[in-house]
Amino acid sequence: MSRFLIFSLWLATCLIVYASDPSPLQDFCVADANSPVLVNGLVCKDPKLVKADDFLFRGLNLMGNTTNDVGSNVTAVNVAQLPGLNTLGISMVRIDFAPMGINAPHTHPRATEIFTVIEGRFLVGFVTSNLENRLISKVLEVGDVFVFPEGLIHFQQNIGHGNAVAIAALSSQNPGAITIANAVFGSNPDIPGDILAKAFQVDINLVNKIQSKF
Repeated sequence: MSRFLIFSLWLATCLIVYASDPSPLQDFCVADANSPVLVNGLVCKDPKLVKADDFLFRGLNLMGNTTNDVGSNVTAVNVAQLPGLNTLGISMVRIDFAPMGINAPHTHPRATEIFTVIEGRFLVGFVTSNLENRLISKVLEVGDVFVFPEGLIHFQQNIGHGNAVAIAALSSQNPGAITIANAVFGSNPDIPGDILAKAFQVDINLVNKIQSKF
């Protein structure tokens, strides 16, 4: 076997190793939200001080308030609400929808999402990356499961006549969420209007009007 081939195999192995998240090195690492130490994630609480409540979240049975402009409400259960999730690479949300309510186009920069319909009927979809920008969408019924790949823009809409509920799991303790409209038109400070006007191929007055809503 040539030295070049051996080196190529070694390099490929290294890339595979470094592309994966590291496994936890202890049974658990309950987040210590009061620690002043800044790390990529959250510092572990002293294991001797850990209690059962650190692994418990209550309230996912409660309906969220959907009286808002988009007609939906997300109840998150990530490391901020459940410290025991720290380093475990998983979290979840409950999403409540009013009739015709939407979870507006958004992306999770650090997580894949798997979406399960508990009640109602949904139109869901995601858009592939440039240059294809292909919409992949489906109508979901109770019991259906749909996956949104990490980082891709996706949405959900309740297309039923009553309220709807879904539960979603995400492959990060802190998946993050970037709602596209809020980020583009509601940034602080504003993205200059002429940039958005050229990007969206619209009049700058329309951009200013939309920005005023955020």
